[in-house]
Amino acid sequence: MRLSSALRQFPRRARAWSAKRRTEFRLAARVTAAAVACFALVHFLDLPQGYWAVFTAVLVMQTSLGGSLQASTDRMIGTLGGASLGTIAGAFVPHDNLMAMAAALAVTLAPLTLLAAINPSFRVAPITAVIVLIGTAGVQQGPLEAGFYRMLAVVLGSVVGLGVSLSVLPARAHTILCQAGRTMLDLLAQLLTALLRGLTQSADVEAIGHLHDAIRATLTKLETVADEAQRERRSYLSDEPDPDPLPRTLRRLRHDLVMIGRTTSEPLPKAVAAKLAETIAHLSQAISNFLVGCGEALVQRKAPPDFTPVDEALAGFAVEIAGMREQQSVELPKEASARFYALGFAFDQLRRDCKDLAARISEFARKRAT
Repeated sequence: MRLSSALRQFPRRARAWSAKRRTEFRLAARVTAAAVACFALVHFLDLPQGYWAVFTAVLVMQTSLGGSLQASTDRMIGTLGGASLGTIAGAFVPHDNLMAMAAALAVTLAPLTLLAAINPSFRVAPITAVIVLIGTAGVQQGPLEAGFYRMLAVVLGSVVGLGVSLSVLPARAHTILCQAGRTMLDLLAQLLTALLRGLTQSADVEAIGHLHDAIRATLTKLETVADEAQRERRSYLSDEPDPDPLPRTLRRLRHDLVMIGRTTSEPLPKAVAAKLAETIAHLSQAISNFLVGCGEALVQRKAPPDFTPVDEALAGFAVEIAGMREQQSVELPKEASARFYALGFAFDQLRRDCKDLAARISEFARKRAT
C-alpha cells in the first residue's frame, strides 16, 4: 500500500524537485554543450594539446553570464601572463640540466606568484608557466611553441564557453539575483515571526540560529551574484537596473532583525504578554506578509505590495504601548518599558528599510515594464 502511494506521488515530487533545480539543470546543459562543441572544434582544427581548450570551456562556465565572463577573462589574463613569462624564461634562461631547470622555474614563479597574490585574475599564471617550462608539451615542443598553443587553446575554450553562455539557455545574473532575493526575504519573514514570538513565549533558540545561518549564506550568494550582474552591465550585456542597492537594503533589514532579536530574547511579563499577544501577532503577520510579497514581486518584476497594512500594524502597536503607559491598565516594569523603547527604535529602522526595499523592487518592475 505504501509502495503504491509512493509510486503515485513520484511524478509530482520529481516535477517539484526539477523545478527547484532548474538553474542547475540549465548549467549542466551549458557545460555539456560547451565541452562537446569545443572538443569538435579542436579536432577539426587539429590543435595540439587541444584538451586544454575543452578544460577551459568547462571551467569558465558559471551559473550566470556575468560569472562566465569573469572566469574566462581571468583565465585568459592568467594564461597570457604565465605563458609569456614561461616562454621568455625557457628561451633565455639556460635549463639544460636539473639545477638550471630549477633556477629557471624559480625565476619564473617568483614574480608570477607575487602577481597572483596581488591580483586574483593572475592565479592561473604560475600553473601555466610550470606547464610551459616542465610540462610534457614544453619538453617535447619547446617553450615557445608550447606557450603559443597553450594560449591558443585557452582563448578558444574561453570564446566557446562565452558563446554557449550567450546562446544555450542563457542565465542572466539579474534573474538569479531576484531569485536569491526572494529566498532572502522569505528567510527574513520566518526570522521576524520567530523573534516576535519570543515576546509572548520562550524563543526557539535553535531554530533562530539556523535561520541566521541560512540568511548569512544567502546574503553571501546575493553579493556574489550582484557582482556578476554589475559585470554584465559594464560589458553592455545587460541594461537592467543597478544591482548593488538590493543587497545593501537586504543587509540593513537583517541588521534590523538583529536589533529586534536583542529585545525579544526573553518573554515579557505574563500580564503584559497577554495584553499584547494579539497586537504582536497582527504586527508579525503584517510585516511577514509584506516581506514575502516583496520577494514574489521581485521575481515576477511587479510593483511591491501595499505598505499600508504594515504602517497600520506598527501604529497599532505604538498606540497599545502608549495606552498601557497612560492608563496603567497593566503594571509595566521598568525593564519591559526599556525594551519597548528599544523595540520602537528597531521598528522605526525596519519601517524605513522596508520602504527602501519597496523602492528597489519598483526599479526592477519599471525596467521590466519598459
